Amino acid sequence: MTKGANLRLSIGLKGCGQLAARRGRYGRIADGSKITISSPHNSSEPLACHALTSLVVVDPGHFHATLVQQQMYPELSPVVRVYAPLGPDLIDYLSRMARYNRRPQAATDWRLDVHAGPDFLDRLRDEPPGGVAIFSGRNRGKIDRIIAALEAGLHVLADKPAIIEPADLPRLEAALTMANEQQLVLADMMTGRHKTLVRLLQALRCDLEVFGDPVPGTGDEPGVLLSGVHYLRKVVAGLPNPRPAWYFDVTEQGEGLADTGVHLVDRGHEMLFPEQPLDWQQDIEILAASRWPTPVSLSQFRELTGEGKWPDDLAPWIRSDVLEYLCNGRVDYRVRGIYVRLEVRWDWQAEQGDDTHHALYRGTRCRLAVRQGPAERFRPELYVLPDENIGAALQRRITELQSSHPGIAVETLGSEWRIAIPDAIRISHDATFGAFTRRFLACVTDPASLPARERSNLLAKYRVTTGAVAISRR
Repeated sequence: MTKGANLRLSIGLKGCGQLAARRGRYGRIADGSKITISSPHNSSEPLACHALTSLVVVDPGHFHATLVQQQMYPELSPVVRVYAPLGPDLIDYLSRMARYNRRPQAATDWRLDVHAGPDFLDRLRDEPPGGVAIFSGRNRGKIDRIIAALEAGLHVLADKPAIIEPADLPRLEAALTMANEQQLVLADMMTGRHKTLVRLLQALRCDLEVFGDPVPGTGDEPGVLLSGVHYLRKVVAGLPNPRPAWYFDVTEQGEGLADTGVHLVDRGHEMLFPEQPLDWQQDIEILAASRWPTPVSLSQFRELTGEGKWPDDLAPWIRSDVLEYLCNGRVDYRVRGIYVRLEVRWDWQAEQGDDTHHALYRGTRCRLAVRQGPAERFRPELYVLPDENIGAALQRRITELQSSHPGIAVETLGSEWRIAIPDAIRISHDATFGAFTRRFLACVTDPASLPARERSNLLAKYRVTTGAVAISRR
């Protein structure tokens, strides 16, 4: 094929799966080519989508993009335009979408118009305004792509992290200002807010008779402790989850605090200061931070990526044929005078279950704890550890919450209580993406409904994560 040539392929989503099976062959013809893949609907009925919002997927290098598309949304056209370079990341996305469209139950009906080529970002700039651009992939330079989408008049739903370096904070602030001026919605995917346990935790924290006021704590005994463990080898939607080789390049993906740390900071700030704006320049003080690697052998790397050898980009972190993957970190900081200690870690594979999170919030009347260890069968549970006589107040609040969370109850476990949450009302990790997307689309319909604090709190969150990484490198 001549470099710079155009090739148009028309394939159904079954064909997308076949394309994925031949990823090596199609990868060889990608150099300089512009390839458009349209995925026609099986039905002969014409599409009537002009009144619906268009979804625009940009360089989907992470499976979170497909989790947004696990279901259909009445506000969104089934026709999705995809802009990406032709390569393994795009092929993985097409393969996952093919599985959603042909699954036996609750099949989706996405119709993909894929523009693959090195000029994909230029094509994005020609998009008509009003659509929703989704970014889920490479994190270095993501803010530049976000700004390009906003300049085209597109709303933006970005997987975390939006930025991984403190030098990009002004760019993020400029993007938020641009979105506000153009009445566009810019948000990152904080799906954890929609978990049932998180909402119950927030309801108890806001009850003065149960929690009291937050305890500021000290450097040695912080008022808030947050930790999360993620796993490199995992199963997503019933299948082993591959990872691209660039995922292990921390200059591309970001270090642990800059990546998964975003979720923990978001939860902590939302819990401590519900419905309150934070000033990223005045309210945050980072006290200390550190980082350390998780060793990844070549055989483990090969299992996750399919690559037979180490890429040259990873050479700075290879020691005796083992990758020192700098994905673990700890930060101590103060937010409006409250001491917070946060730790993120990546291990190889979970003993049982999936990613785990733990939390402790100290109040003047009780401590609220989230645990996810062997005693909890590796699923998150909410505990109340009283420092005062709050039994009656706790029972009252749980009774009030039963109308919106049917079946919850207070269980006595020695000197503490556990809030029993029925399986029927627990929301899985994958389902939270649909819940968050529905809320995002409601804001797209009415941009004024997006709380103003979301913009300032987005900056405060990334001030912590990127600032912590910078300090940990010293």
